[in-house]
Amino acid sequence: MTQTQSQPLKAALWMCGAIVSFVLMAVAGRAVQVELNTFELMFWRSFMGFVLVAAIIRVRRGDFAIVRTQHWGLHLVRNTFHFAGQNLWFYGLMMIPLSQLVALEFTGPIWVVLLAPVFLGERLTGVKLAITLVGFIGVLVVAQPGVQPLNLGHLAGVLAAVGFAMNLIFTRKIMLHDHVLTVLFWMTLSQTGMALVLALAGGFTWPSLHLLPWLGIIALTGLSAHYSLTSALGLAPATLVAPMEFARLPIVALVGVWLYAEALDPMVFLGAAIIFSANFLNLRLNSRRTARA
Repeated sequence: MTQTQSQPLKAALWMCGAIVSFVLMAVAGRAVQVELNTFELMFWRSFMGFVLVAAIIRVRRGDFAIVRTQHWGLHLVRNTFHFAGQNLWFYGLMMIPLSQLVALEFTGPIWVVLLAPVFLGERLTGVKLAITLVGFIGVLVVAQPGVQPLNLGHLAGVLAAVGFAMNLIFTRKIMLHDHVLTVLFWMTLSQTGMALVLALAGGFTWPSLHLLPWLGIIALTGLSAHYSLTSALGLAPATLVAPMEFARLPIVALVGVWLYAEALDPMVFLGAAIIFSANFLNLRLNSRRTARA
């Protein structure tokens, strides 16, 4: 994307949509888990998402020919990692403050740097390894082991970031072959099945009527967040879009204070800034390499 093609203002507007979507998803996720576990939540989110995606394909395409794929294995692996990451994220949502969870989620790109050499054949240079180490210093600052009590929510937040990183890696592979609607169709359909099996194994709980709007918000924001983020990346370089996403942390922290009386911990912001700096340096490194290619 050239400088003349870049539209940072429109990208910023789309990023506002992404941030609002992520924040609403977090609030709705906490509201729903008063009654439902993460598998039940993921079932309703995926099922409603599947209905929405199927309706979009029917209206825009007229038939479902676009969902055909020759890459079942890639879709299965991608959706398994995404399903695990999303369940862990919703679990962490109930265990640690919103700001800590979001800060740990920011480590996703760092995990991509470490895992891409294994799954994409990319080279792990000394510079990238140093950037990764900086990112993990940020994780230690956020979690504060030995100072603050750690619980399974912190582990869930880190493992969720790993799941999201693996999801991104396999999405890169799939997008070489399949349309985004194909990806969304099989994602929502397969994760509906995964969630239903696991929810039934633990005893399925039907949501009460007052939860239905919250479930609808989770399903809608799950699609709108990623659509908005993708749209922003299509309008401006990642090095311009990434700093905009960092605005999600202070916003979600203020929501945590307002709705859940969570404390504002300056160490979380410091650690998140370190993590973000590592991610941003990696983006700059990649953009320079692409420009030279």
